[in-house]
Amino acid sequence: MIQEMVKNEIKRERKIISVSTKRQITIPQKYYEFLGFDNEAECVLQEDGLLIRPLQSSGDSEFSEQILADLISQGYEGKELLSEFKRYSKSIRPAVQKLISETDDFAKSGEGRLSLDELFGPEK
Repeated sequence: MIQEMVKNEIKRERKIISVSTKRQITIPQKYYEFLGFDNEAECVLQEDGLLIRPLQSSGDSEFSEQILADLISQGYEGKELLSEFKRYSKSIRPAVQKLISETDDFAKSGEGRLSLDELFGPEK
């Protein structure tokens, strides 16, 4: 009950923040923690302003069950499980970005290029 009252109070709170000459802002700490921000944020242009929210990547969630199952099988539980889950989850995005970069480099190199006959079979 008290926790819900605190959440409602934060949602109604208004805070003026400054914008630096480099267009940078600082998210107030309690907002940052309440919303679960990490290293990246999503910025969405709306008709009357900007919406800045924690980046939620749908691709990362595909691995969540596997990560949790593995950590539980290793004996993690409670706060330690949560801490390890966060650590593993953070490593997914860089690994995927590296894979994409390597794939782009491979495609640009022309290696592994197939002819139309190899792709679709010889013309009849």
